[in-house]
Amino acid sequence: MPETIERRGMMLVLSSPSGAGKTTLTRRLLETDPGVRLSISVTTRPPRPGERDGVDYHFRSSEDFGIMINKGELLEHAKVFNHYYGTPRAPVEAAIDAGIDVIFDVDWQGTQQLAQKAKDDLVRVFILPPSMRALEQRLKSRAQDRSDVIAERMARAESEISHWAEYDYIIINDNIREAEAKVRAILLAERLKRHRQTGLLDFVRRLTQGL
Repeated sequence: MPETIERRGMMLVLSSPSGAGKTTLTRRLLETDPGVRLSISVTTRPPRPGERDGVDYHFRSSEDFGIMINKGELLEHAKVFNHYYGTPRAPVEAAIDAGIDVIFDVDWQGTQQLAQKAKDDLVRVFILPPSMRALEQRLKSRAQDRSDVIAERMARAESEISHWAEYDYIIINDNIREAEAKVRAILLAERLKRHRQTGLLDFVRRLTQGL
């Protein structure tokens, strides 16, 4: 039976302009990889149809959100489309200590804040669309937003894309299966990094002692 070496988990950030594919990629990883967990954000926006508190988001009032910031209970927070979003600190730190990888669906602002607080645990992946036309078509095909909201998202996309160079890996999502395979390759490579394999020292010691 293969040796199981203890390791430290990571914060895997997937960022992209809305409609570029990060949500689909996140869902596919969560469905097939038991070593991955989603970071459930806190938000002040109202739930969308079908969303559940504590499953999709932790829905909180603006007042409660402000209290969490003041108490240092958030790893990052940002204002997006007139609502606040943030990442609770305690469940993320507990998962990483237990060797579980935590996926984040955050923008460049949140990624910068995570880098300031936990750079050694952070892996940053930016998803680009193959073209702006393709991005707009994807937003329209979702049929979730009004035309004015789509226009706002497209206007914001250029600003978001300008931060691509702040990320460790860049994936152009022209084909969702190929993009998924690339994310999995990144995840595997990062798991094998020496500093994350906390059990290597004991393993090598036993190995050299013939145990």
